[in-house]
Amino acid sequence: MPNIELHKHILENLSTAVVLLNEGMVVEYANPAAEMLLQASSRRLSQLCITEWFALCKDEREDLNACLATGHPYTHREAKIVTLSGNQLTVDYSINPLFLSGGKQLLIEIEARDRLMRIEREEDLLTQHATARSLIRGLAHEIKNPLGGIRGAAQLLERELHDPNLHDYTHVIIEEADRLRNLVDRLLGPRKLPKLESVNIHAILERVCQLVEAETKGGIALERDYDPSIPEFIGDAEQLIQAVLNILRNSMQAMQSAEIGRPTIKIKTRAFRQVTLGAEKHRLVCCVEIVDNGPGIPEDILSKIFYPMVSGRAEGTGLGLSIAQSIINQHQGLIECDTRPGETKFQLLIPLELNNESAR
Repeated sequence: MPNIELHKHILENLSTAVVLLNEGMVVEYANPAAEMLLQASSRRLSQLCITEWFALCKDEREDLNACLATGHPYTHREAKIVTLSGNQLTVDYSINPLFLSGGKQLLIEIEARDRLMRIEREEDLLTQHATARSLIRGLAHEIKNPLGGIRGAAQLLERELHDPNLHDYTHVIIEEADRLRNLVDRLLGPRKLPKLESVNIHAILERVCQLVEAETKGGIALERDYDPSIPEFIGDAEQLIQAVLNILRNSMQAMQSAEIGRPTIKIKTRAFRQVTLGAEKHRLVCCVEIVDNGPGIPEDILSKIFYPMVSGRAEGTGLGLSIAQSIINQHQGLIECDTRPGETKFQLLIPLELNNESAR
């Protein structure tokens, strides 16, 4: 194989995106990895200036011009690219000048960071959740044992008290011990193993919508955008209803507290392929997005919202999102959150093929 053909073959089989610019910063070549990353064909990219698909800041433009003038290569970390389809990507890129007989050219190597950043974020979420669960189990054991003793002692004391007026005090002790025990049980989340059966995600979502509409008496608009191609999968319908309901109630209560003029919750489903959750890569994943137009989640608690007892509302218990995350984790999935003033999005990711394989 001649050298030129060999080099072209190597470039076309690289997983790294490679783009060649001429002296006018116009694309002359893009390998298939670049076409996939930039979501455009090589023909469409050709003759485009770099500023049409790269969100270069002032400093980056200066670095690019300096590289062309001086011949010194450089690298930028976590830069932003806006693809021709309008999607924004986070990338690392390196630029090397080429001084050829035909003139100056710039070789750009681009590595997508979004997937790696998402994997790191998901691994951190899973680690946080596992740590929280371990801590709660330990605390539950330490709390429930003395509570049982206190309750039993109060019952024995009540039998020995001959004055009925004093029974009110023992009743308070017993009732408060029971209340604390129930709180600990709620902290632990679902106590039973999932009842696995074939479930339809849209039937689950419609059931939740019925409950929310009944609670709010139509005070919150629910918008659906369902993907009918999502197959049934193996899961616990009752627990999944609880998880989704907890998230919708969280959105509903946040909007009601903020007195949003036209409170709206959008529910969207999509099937994603080749998705990595934590350390596991899944062929097919069901994605449920729940988006509200509420005030957003305060930045100081955003990283802790899935911990028990963390709430942005004074009257909140901080258990709803923790229980929802626990249920989705039992289905080997994950819940993510993205928020800003005027929009909060929860994304539930549930592997489909893994659940189906587990059932066989």
